[in-house]
Amino acid sequence: MIRVLLAEDQAMVRGALAALLSRETDIEVVAEVARGDTVVEAALTSRPDVALLDIEMPGGGGLEASHALRTALPSCRAVILTTFGRSGYLRRAMESGAVGFLLKDAPASELASALRRVMHGERVVDPELALLALSEGNNPLTHREREVLVAALPGLSHAEIATRLALSEGTVRNHLSAAMQKLGAHNRMEAARLAEQKGWL
Repeated sequence: MIRVLLAEDQAMVRGALAALLSRETDIEVVAEVARGDTVVEAALTSRPDVALLDIEMPGGGGLEASHALRTALPSCRAVILTTFGRSGYLRRAMESGAVGFLLKDAPASELASALRRVMHGERVVDPELALLALSEGNNPLTHREREVLVAALPGLSHAEIATRLALSEGTVRNHLSAAMQKLGAHNRMEAARLAEQKGWL
């Protein structure tokens, strides 16, 4: 029996996933949570074989939860489930220790099959997303450039970004300029949006 923890903030989606998986004779949903910061606690209590993690949830998303699970419960395999087919998310998921990355619009039969394959030691990745990740290459942004772009997304000024990140305004300008150049963007908002669309932030 494959024991599964479901982490999904939308109750209707979580319920549908639980119902679909419960139809499988070899799969049992042993825990359900709606927040990323409750995944580890629920996993330590329910001891699942697989944690099916939504990529965006309150309290930290699936990538953070996957990373935390790798430390807290190494026997639990993390599979990211998302509506966002962004290649950067796939790379970050694999770096976090996840062994699977699936899109929510995939057929239900594929989900059960993916869980079985993961239990047999395979990595399971949506094939179209894998091709996209290969064609787009690695994230060219440094950690600090990503931080500055994330801070720029809400439209903060250079001074506000500098204060938030404890940097000088000149340093903020330099990081934004470097990021814009790498992404071929005309301004910082375009750079931030491009990086977000690729899942690099």
